[in-house]
Amino acid sequence: MKVHLSFETCDLAASTKFYSTLLSAVPEKQLADYILFITENPPMELVLNPTPARARAASGEHFGLAVGTQEVVEAQIARLQAAGYATEIEREETCCYANQMKVWATDPDGRRWETYVVQEETETRDGASGASCCGDNEGANAITGTTV
Repeated sequence: MKVHLSFETCDLAASTKFYSTLLSAVPEKQLADYILFITENPPMELVLNPTPARARAASGEHFGLAVGTQEVVEAQIARLQAAGYATEIEREETCCYANQMKVWATDPDGRRWETYVVQEETETRDGASGASCCGDNEGANAITGTTV
C-alpha cells in the first residue's frame, strides 16, 4: 500500500526541484503538465499538477516524513540547506506527546513539511512554551518511513 498525494502548484519546475530534494528522488514521469514521484521509502506517489491560480496550503496544514534515526534527519537538513531551502531545525522539541528532533521546510506553494524522528514518548502534548508545536494541528499528516 502507498499513500497517493496530488498537489496543485503555480511553479512546476520549482516544486519539482523541492520535492526531488525533500524525497531524495527523481520523478518517474516528467511532462510539461504533470510530474509523478514514486518512492518506496516512504511508500508514496506524489503528483504535481500546474495551476494558473496561486495554490495555497490551508492554515496549519502540514505534512510529515517520520524517519528512524537522528542521522536521517541530519542528512535531510544537509540536503535541504545545500539546495538553498530555508529550514527550521528543532533538536529537542516536545510535540504531539513525543520528544522529537525535526527539520521543517516549505514548498513553493506554502505547504510545510517536517522530517522528524521520535526520540521518546511523553505525557505532555507540547513543550514548555505552551504554544502548539505544529501551529494549528488540524490537517496534520505523517507518512512513515525509515530513510529519506
